[in-house]
Amino acid sequence: MLPETGTPAPDFTAPDQHGNPFTLSSLRGQRVALYFYPKDDTPGCTAQACNLRDNESQLAAQGIKVVGVSTDDAASHGKFAAKYDLNFPLVADADKAIVTAYGVWQEKKNYGKTYWGTVRTTFLINANGLIEKVIKRPDTKEHAAQVLK
Repeated sequence: MLPETGTPAPDFTAPDQHGNPFTLSSLRGQRVALYFYPKDDTPGCTAQACNLRDNESQLAAQGIKVVGVSTDDAASHGKFAAKYDLNFPLVADADKAIVTAYGVWQEKKNYGKTYWGTVRTTFLINANGLIEKVIKRPDTKEHAAQVLK
């Protein structure tokens, strides 16, 4: 189940793309666009990451820090971030604790097959650590505009 608007964002500490520990609550005092995506270096996830990268100055002007999370490991995140010159943390959730806490690890269907995976979702978190907005199934090519709206 997804955390609801007005509730505290579940805190976590996990490695970023450089292997350094990243803690969500270290960003208190800032707004955070915490976005969950299925897989590094796939077409939709790349479009989404690059859209957020290209609009970082507009997001920063609104006091919004971008943080990406997927179940890929830190090494995969490192290659993805380097390949596309991503300017924000990518958090590795290999044990699926974060996607589970946020309710985005769900059963999915594709071409008649059922499997478990990350449902693309973004949580806008306010400076006090409360969820301000939930964007379900964001538009990968226009994601920054959705966050800013």
